[in-house]
Amino acid sequence: MASISIIIPTLNEEKLIEQTLNQFTADFKKKYDTEIIISDGGSKDCTLSLLNGTVDRLVKHTKSNKQNISEGRNKGFEVSTGDVLIFFNADTYVDDTGRFMDTVMDVLKNKDILAIACKVKVFPDDEKLKDKLFHFFYNNYVRFLNFAVMGMGRGECHIIRREAFSKAGGYNEKFTAGEDFDLYKRIKKFGKIVYCKNLLVFESPRRYRHYGYTKVFYDWAKNSIWITLFKKSLSKEWEAVR
Repeated sequence: MASISIIIPTLNEEKLIEQTLNQFTADFKKKYDTEIIISDGGSKDCTLSLLNGTVDRLVKHTKSNKQNISEGRNKGFEVSTGDVLIFFNADTYVDDTGRFMDTVMDVLKNKDILAIACKVKVFPDDEKLKDKLFHFFYNNYVRFLNFAVMGMGRGECHIIRREAFSKAGGYNEKFTAGEDFDLYKRIKKFGKIVYCKNLLVFESPRRYRHYGYTKVFYDWAKNSIWITLFKKSLSKEWEAVR
């Protein structure tokens, strides 16, 4: 069975980082030969003091420049050893980690598959009708793009073979937004990406509550179009919502 590196970029995530890490028990890590890597972008809150014993490697950004999420993910990759890379956001969790990993391993038995995109919903306890409607639409949009047009995977959860990530050159650190879309688009050139409807991750609704779905979708769309046409993201900064 392939070894796994779970890479989580963090920046001032004291509210949610414990919930994210607690899902990766010692038994889980042993069973699936998994290492947990935190790549911190310079947290000023209690994030680093809340990291528990499940974390195997911690990468700290200590330079004066502001690190974007692309650089944070790439720095985590640089210290990783896994054959399969799973990039989670710091506010992402899985309902059943064992079933999730079993499904990933089953899908990757097909050597032609280089990366996996999965279904995303907001935390069940916070879910409202508007969340259900939006994510039904957007999950099917991601599914359609992978099936008929190009590679697409939401940054809440990227699952990628190590060799495919290296061949594609990792995340483009010039992009402050749309880096998730861009990476899967480039990986698609080398092989197959599948959308697996049986893989589900949950995310915090904090950005949707702060900005509203119309603005969030508009920001996603404009950056995707800009990257496709001009090879750069339109947003100069992706504001953190905590």
